[in-house]
Amino acid sequence: MSTSTPGTSAGTGPVVVVTDSTASLPEQAVVEHGVVVVPLQVVIGAQVLDEGAEGATPDRVAQALREYTPVSTSRPSPAVMLEAYERAHAEGASAVVSVHLSGEMSGTFESAQLAAREAPLPVTCVDTRQVGIGTGYAALAAARVAAAGGTAEEAARAARDRAAATASLFYVDTLEYLRRGGRIGAAAALLGGALAVKPLLRIEDGRVASLERVRTSARALARLEELAVEAAGEEQVDVYVAHLANPERAGALADHLRERLADNLGGRELWCGELGAVLGAHVGPGMIAVCVAPLHP
Repeated sequence: MSTSTPGTSAGTGPVVVVTDSTASLPEQAVVEHGVVVVPLQVVIGAQVLDEGAEGATPDRVAQALREYTPVSTSRPSPAVMLEAYERAHAEGASAVVSVHLSGEMSGTFESAQLAAREAPLPVTCVDTRQVGIGTGYAALAAARVAAAGGTAEEAARAARDRAAATASLFYVDTLEYLRRGGRIGAAAALLGGALAVKPLLRIEDGRVASLERVRTSARALARLEELAVEAAGEEQVDVYVAHLANPERAGALADHLRERLADNLGGRELWCGELGAVLGAHVGPGMIAVCVAPLHP
C-alpha cells in the first residue's frame, strides 16, 4: 500500500528514500544507498530512548525483558518525520519515497502520511506490510531505482513489489512478549496450546500469523532452514538471519544457509545480526528470524 502527497512541485534533484529504524539495515548499506533512517522509540521503565547504538540497543532491551522491567515502543511523531522530509528538500531532493513497516503493527506509516501533507516536496508513502529487514530490502529496492534515475512512483513500486515477494519467517521461545505488546495477530490461537510447543510464525499481509508448531527449539531451527530454502526456490535472493540474544544458533543457521543457498546468493553476502531494539521488545530473547527477499528485476 502506498499514498502519494503532492506537496510542492517536484524539482530536478534526486529522489530520496526515507525509512525507519525497524528496517534493520546495516550502517554500510544505509551510507552506500543514501537512505535516511528515522528512529522509533523504546520506553524502558521511565526512560524514553531512540532506537540505535546511542540509545535503545538489543542487549539493553533483552536485559530489561529478562528482569521484567516494563518495555514498550512508540512511533516517530509526524513532526519528526516532517523534519526528515524538510531536510531532504533543503539538500536538494526533488521528491521523497518513505518506506515503512506494516501499518498493522505500528503507527509509523500513519505518521509518515500525516507529515507528507505538510512536506515542502512530493512524498510517496509506502506501507510494506513487512517488518524488520523485509522493510529494509524494500527500501533498498526503492533506493536502487532512484539512483538509476527512476521516478518516485517507480521507486515506490519497486519497494511494494519486493516487499510483497519477501518471506519473513521466525521462531520465538515464547509467545508471551508478542501477547504483551498486542502484536500477536492471527497467531493468538496458539496461546492456548501446550507450553512445550515451539511456534514458527510468519508475516502475512502485515500481521503475525501461525506457520507451524514443533516440539523443540532444535526442530524449529531445522524447519526454519528448510522453509527458507523453499522460499528461495530457484530465484536470486538476499537473505538475512536475525536474532535476539541467540547468536550461536543464529550463526549456525546462517552458515547452513550460506552453503545451501550459494547459487541463489550469487556471491552476495548473507547478513546475520541482532534484531533491533523495537522489534526485539515484542518478540523477546531467543527469537531467530530468516528473511528471504527475491532481487528486484
